[in-house]
Amino acid sequence: MTTTTTAERLSARERLLAAADELFYEDGIHTVGIDRIIERAGVAKASLYNTFGSKDELVRAYLTRRHEARQARIEAALTGRSTPRDKILGVFDTQAEYVLLPNYRGCAFLNASAESQPGSVAEVVSAENRAWLRRLFTELAAEVGVPDPERLAERLVILYDGASVGARMDGNPHAVVAAREVAELLVDAANA
Repeated sequence: MTTTTTAERLSARERLLAAADELFYEDGIHTVGIDRIIERAGVAKASLYNTFGSKDELVRAYLTRRHEARQARIEAALTGRSTPRDKILGVFDTQAEYVLLPNYRGCAFLNASAESQPGSVAEVVSAENRAWLRRLFTELAAEVGVPDPERLAERLVILYDGASVGARMDGNPHAVVAAREVAELLVDAANA
């Protein structure tokens, strides 16, 4: 009887995405060449090009997958929250859990954007992720009833980004706790 490993059961696309996710997140998009990804995935070079067409499209798939995972994580955490205020704070609670993961290396979108060229795939997908977060905060701020939801959302996104950077660069996962406390003050002050 032959035992099939998990890697053998995954499609070439899934193995390539898993390898890209791991390597791009650990080492950066520009420093990781396709040969390392192919080697890690255990597939032929043709598999990468047949599946994605180019490294840029693999980068798009990697960041899109990260965006979908973040979106699902946040949305799942917010379903148990009863008020819009609680949901805003829940975004920071979700972030606090994420920065505690042992392989946390900062925000994948901030990292990708920092090393990307204007108009590149990495910049475009990172901007889409950021726009989603801003929309979420804007919708929740509007539900709270603040007079200027866009302004509050802008500030909350800055807090979110700063918490991510602080957690990574300072090695301080408590940066998110501090950001949550400031977010709470901002929401309450905006609604006063």
